[in-house]
Amino acid sequence: MFDILYTHPDFLIINKHPGVSVHKDTGETMLLNEVAKCSGDSQLYLVHRLDKMTSGILLLARNAQAASELSQAFANRQVEKYYLAIGAKKPKKKQGLVSGDMERSRRSAWKLVNSQHNPAITQFFSASAKPGERLFLCKPHTGKTHQIRVALKSVGSAIVGDPIYNAGDDADRGYLHAFALAFTYQQQAYQFSCDPREHSLLGQKWQDAEVQAGIDAWLTPWQLAWPNIKK
Repeated sequence: MFDILYTHPDFLIINKHPGVSVHKDTGETMLLNEVAKCSGDSQLYLVHRLDKMTSGILLLARNAQAASELSQAFANRQVEKYYLAIGAKKPKKKQGLVSGDMERSRRSAWKLVNSQHNPAITQFFSASAKPGERLFLCKPHTGKTHQIRVALKSVGSAIVGDPIYNAGDDADRGYLHAFALAFTYQQQAYQFSCDPREHSLLGQKWQDAEVQAGIDAWLTPWQLAWPNIKK
């Protein structure tokens, strides 16, 4: 269900396994309770969320004050987030920016539209993967529901195994992974990463030779030359 990666007096960094829900309606309490049993906390606080299919870094606060401060940092876009994904097709462009408002589509899906009233903003790089697939490193600047999943579908490379945006793909999981977080807490800078190749439960495709080469080039994503976004 999870691995505890780092323990701080005020927060925990865990690696959430794919297929585990953090949402209140389907088991958030169970996940937090299970982590608390391991960490010895009487209560843990969810600071941000990951989709059920998404694996990787999840930040949990260990007290109400830390939860407030860290949640505010996310709300103020002071937390750098980086995700790895494997797309099912060659994208329309190899790197760039996806920006647009998101609207409800059918059932539980969302879609990207051309307006820019309150846009979802995602930067991405990509690299070679197995034939017919592409490896992505995504840096979302907003925190919209399904943001990266919709962004990659919009550039023609829906995520391998995504049950909503790439229905019918029979991969062993939806290949989206919360790879790294960088933030400042109480005047101290923190940088965390979770390499999916180091955890066997996170899927076989991360072990492909082409994918491994791409991940090796992105191990410190906060140091890459991300283009400035025009305000």
